[in-house]
Amino acid sequence: MNDLQQAVARLQAGGVIAYPTETVYGLGCDPVNESAVLRILELKQRPVDKGLILIAATADQFKRYIDPATFARYPHVLESWPGPNTWLIPCKPDTPRWLRGDFDTLAVRVIDHPVATSLCKLFNGPIVSTSANPAGHEPAMSALEVKTYFPDTLDMILNGNVGSGAVSTIRDAETRQLIR
Repeated sequence: MNDLQQAVARLQAGGVIAYPTETVYGLGCDPVNESAVLRILELKQRPVDKGLILIAATADQFKRYIDPATFARYPHVLESWPGPNTWLIPCKPDTPRWLRGDFDTLAVRVIDHPVATSLCKLFNGPIVSTSANPAGHEPAMSALEVKTYFPDTLDMILNGNVGSGAVSTIRDAETRQLIR
């Protein structure tokens, strides 16, 4: 079993992993596994009300959370992917609060990094993606930095190079307003 297959097995078993993205190292888990998501929030010291980002290999992987017809209203979103562009998009009413926080939107991004894209393809769906750092600290840029922040607390760290080091932009799909 190669590293990506091991990472997918850990995600399927409810694990929390770290992986490189086109911006920084991310922490991820299966978005439908509430205990795994809450574990990430605890590791990051992040409140659930803020919501989290989901990354995917394709926009179709978000269909559990976002009606595919919704994307037709926002062609600018699809045109911006793949890449470090996260969009807040109206989500289905049954989207868990542990993902959307106190909002009726969900933060989503089609990833543009070979490791993270392959991870989502093999997992056959989106994964939670939040920067690998405790609140108030700079995001990890290497597997070693991830280990420094989270010694012996993650189920796996995938090795790889990260991109720019800048966090992804977050925009509202409706207004195009820059949130971050």
